[in-house]
Amino acid sequence: MDARVAVARISPLVRPLEDSRFFNRELSWLEFNLRVLHEALDERTPLLERVFFLGIFNSNLDEFVQKRVGGLKRQIAAGVMTRSPDGLSPGETLVAIREAILKMLDLQARCYRQDICPALAAEGIHLLKWDQLTDEEHDQADDYFRKTLFPVLTPLAVDPGHPFPFISNLSTSLGVRIRQPDQSSAESEFARIKVPKLLPRWVQIGGPRPTTVPTRVDRSSGTEPMRFVHVNEIIRNHLARLFEGMVIEKVMPFRVTRNADVLRDDDDDAEDLLELIEQELRNRRFAPVVRLEVGPDPDPEMVRYLAREMELKSTDVYQMPEELDFTDLEVIHGLNLPDLKHSPWTPAVPQRLRDDDADIFSLIRAGDVLVHHPYESFTTSVERFVRSAAKDPKVVAIKQTLYRTSGDSPFIPDLIRAAEAGKQVICLVELKARFDEERNINVAQALIKAGVHVVYGLVGLKTHTKVAMVVRHEPDGMRTYCHIGTGNYNSKTAGLYTDLGLLTCRSELVGDAIELFNYLTGRSLKRDFTHLLVAPINMRSRFSEMIEREIEHCREWNGRGADPDDPNRPRIVAKMNSLEDRELCQKLYEASQAGVKIDLIVRGFCCLRPGIENLSENISVVSVIGRFLEHSRIYYFHNGGQPECFIGSADWMYRNLNNRVECITPIEEPALRQRLIDVLDASLLDHLQAWELKPDGGYIQRQPPTDPDPEEAASPVCMGTQNYLMEMTRSSSVTPERRSLVL
Repeated sequence: MDARVAVARISPLVRPLEDSRFFNRELSWLEFNLRVLHEALDERTPLLERVFFLGIFNSNLDEFVQKRVGGLKRQIAAGVMTRSPDGLSPGETLVAIREAILKMLDLQARCYRQDICPALAAEGIHLLKWDQLTDEEHDQADDYFRKTLFPVLTPLAVDPGHPFPFISNLSTSLGVRIRQPDQSSAESEFARIKVPKLLPRWVQIGGPRPTTVPTRVDRSSGTEPMRFVHVNEIIRNHLARLFEGMVIEKVMPFRVTRNADVLRDDDDDAEDLLELIEQELRNRRFAPVVRLEVGPDPDPEMVRYLAREMELKSTDVYQMPEELDFTDLEVIHGLNLPDLKHSPWTPAVPQRLRDDDADIFSLIRAGDVLVHHPYESFTTSVERFVRSAAKDPKVVAIKQTLYRTSGDSPFIPDLIRAAEAGKQVICLVELKARFDEERNINVAQALIKAGVHVVYGLVGLKTHTKVAMVVRHEPDGMRTYCHIGTGNYNSKTAGLYTDLGLLTCRSELVGDAIELFNYLTGRSLKRDFTHLLVAPINMRSRFSEMIEREIEHCREWNGRGADPDDPNRPRIVAKMNSLEDRELCQKLYEASQAGVKIDLIVRGFCCLRPGIENLSENISVVSVIGRFLEHSRIYYFHNGGQPECFIGSADWMYRNLNNRVECITPIEEPALRQRLIDVLDASLLDHLQAWELKPDGGYIQRQPPTDPDPEEAASPVCMGTQNYLMEMTRSSSVTPERRSLVL
């Protein structure tokens, strides 16, 4: 497979209905995951990063099936026949999803078999089957099975005395058909062996002994290559030890996926929310199975048996052409081979915050600080802000929202330290953050135990906003400082996701932030935020008004001649994760028809169809995929030559605008606003990492010029958005962060 040809064009997985004004949300999301997969196909991606993207594609698809397929199946079971904006019913959408997934699984398998494995072997990294091992390696695998695997494996047989076992979500199992040796005509029995999650799935073999800590390949010295065998291969070739004396007829690896879209009654009282979420976690563990994955050459009898026991249809069964779970390759991506990975990136300390000894609050008083992660350090900006507040005796109160945070988050001990020092500390912990509920429950309980005032948000709404507020006693009275960001207070993802944050003490912004926290923690019915855009209160109406304003400017511009190349042409540029809200899409269509130039930078799914004559011919959509996950939200409105820029937590999706508490802040200092414009420009100029969405739903990856001039070579046109921004950060007058962050 020629990866460079493959990434030039992605045809739509499933073509939209001809007269539809919208793409199907679910299929558009799958198109996004296909672009993720193409990072593994693209030979420009370092080899071990290609391995990483195989796993990311797999993980993304797992989450999609749990959340979206599970939800669609529940709709069908409830008799829901409502068609989505693109015209498909839930049943038709499920059929199209299966068609799309099968195409992608085939592409993933061919990439792994034809591209990745040979490329790894050329670098001395061999992923082997059992029959490819030497006699000595078989002996070593025997020893590994006896000492490491045998004590933890538990075969579970199904017979009149043993019911069908519970199979946990996304766990890998070996299904085995066995029978008594003297009963050749008797019906075989089914048994299941769960493959341990806590042990590496690829075991390094060869050398003195098998190891779960891979050593480094030294290609220059001609030493022995690294050889790995999958733990499934070791187990299946030692089944005689687990079923002593039995005849083993068939062995088949399989994996199940359970529905994560379980019902919850959000109308229950707020004080019962913790109990409700804990019950939801229990329900999710035992939720219905929505997908069965089986390995190559599956046993038909065993597939029918499993499908019957799990109440699945044949369309819920997926035969995997190669590996059952590519996230198992994490150990291969983790090899200490820096020349096969992206060059390490060390975030820079923002220039305004370079003085470690300076009081961060005085630095913020001197002017707003805009930080851009992971190009700039999260540790020396956001973490420093909260840490300084916890230590500063002049700080009397800290308020912070937590949607998703890391298990070893520095914010938790800082907030606890502040509470123990007598400061008023309020933390809103969102218990309903999907797949992070258990972690957030533990965070909330630790904070409560330390005396932090913990609230769980508003009934019926998720609190998705990213805001931290500090109240400080100063000579001229109380002053409030605020951080408003686009990403979570999560130190780990801050090194992997591109996000923006504003540190400010601007009275008009912090005044609204104070009101926002009152809305979150009390019973405030505030409806007149003047500067912040807050969902579900005024955000939708404000965005609609700003789009309408561009339409009005366009009417004036049309009267002056309407030159398409006029730099003063009314324009909207919006960067977000996903675009789905039908009402805002309709407003954008109206703006396009009026002549407004609209550039949308949408990393994930996009339901708006660009480039349709007399509807959206003035709208372009690009998606940037790279080593960092594009997560920042930026909104730009030309506003008759007086540009306005905003950053915040919300995408243009119905859920963000209606069912979540979100916050968007204006960026008013001209220099900071220009920085945002530079980020948008880089994404729009990108011809290395950017994909253009076409009217038929397919994507074309832009290609850099074959013979660029010096200016192009040093710009996003050839460097790509992320490489360009890293280079701009390196060349600016900033000090590298002291600790290295290797991605």
